[in-house]
Amino acid sequence: MSDVHNIRQRTEKEEQERLSPYAAKSGEANREHWEEECPIRTKFQRDRDRILHSKPFRRLKHKTQVYIAPSGDHYRTRMTHSLEVSQICRTIARGLQLNEDLIEAIALGHDVGHTPFGHVGEEALRRIITHFEHNEQSIRIVKVLANEGRGLNLTEPVLDGILHHTGDGVPKALEGQIVKTGDRIAYLCHDYDDALRAGLLIRSDLPETVRRTLGEKPSDMITTMVVDMIEASIGQCRIQQSAEVRGAMQEFRQFMFARVYNNPKLREERRKGQYIIQALFEYYSQDISKLPENFLVWAHGNEVQAVVDYISGLTDNYAIDLFERLFVPRQK
Repeated sequence: MSDVHNIRQRTEKEEQERLSPYAAKSGEANREHWEEECPIRTKFQRDRDRILHSKPFRRLKHKTQVYIAPSGDHYRTRMTHSLEVSQICRTIARGLQLNEDLIEAIALGHDVGHTPFGHVGEEALRRIITHFEHNEQSIRIVKVLANEGRGLNLTEPVLDGILHHTGDGVPKALEGQIVKTGDRIAYLCHDYDDALRAGLLIRSDLPETVRRTLGEKPSDMITTMVVDMIEASIGQCRIQQSAEVRGAMQEFRQFMFARVYNNPKLREERRKGQYIIQALFEYYSQDISKLPENFLVWAHGNEVQAVVDYISGLTDNYAIDLFERLFVPRQK
């Protein structure tokens, strides 16, 4: 039994010996609330497991990445996106001898605050309440709402990485910085792949600079950007890219917004998604007693926050079904 209780300490020792001086070390991480250490798993490993086994993570299976209710089984969801971010970022972390467990925890948790219908839902809530950011909602979920209102009590580096994976802030840990760029690599390449599958694009549509610098196949693009990040960041105290690849990636992003994310062919389905969010928000705001039990308690009586917490946590499928139950007459 004593050998089992030494596993975590052995892993922590291995981190100190094997990882880069710039890597985050699990033994040095702090939680908001103290708790007994696990004899087997490090703090970052426990954080990863808590996120992976949580209800908010499971709901990502039925949350949109780009396409609302796509006709086909092979399009990305928020869950597959999170798994792909984890894989890409762990590869980079391994190349730089950084902490893969911390990377995995941040990557798996970074999008749990996303609304139904992807960024369309996020924009709808932002329009209603003036401020809503999915990264901030992710933090609220892991700190307050998950685990039946008890939160997950994650370590500070995981929380910091989740909060700053998007927006202007820069994560303190290099592992969080990897996820911030790796998230963009993942969604650009995989949304491009889905756009090819949906017939919105063909490979020759790519700008010449993007094709020449990054490649045409999604897998080639990922490899190019991953290798570039490792080469540019080795021995550095921050994560960076070469100017050439960073510029091509920015042009790729602008291309994707123009040709895919704002594509007129997707506009009508997105309008419907926004309408559903608006209707549900008005319904529950008018009669807060209709909300499921505990949401008002978890929001400390703040009715707007309680409605936001409930609606933002819905999956696409459940939001559509709920809308139909509440607003669509049933045939006899």
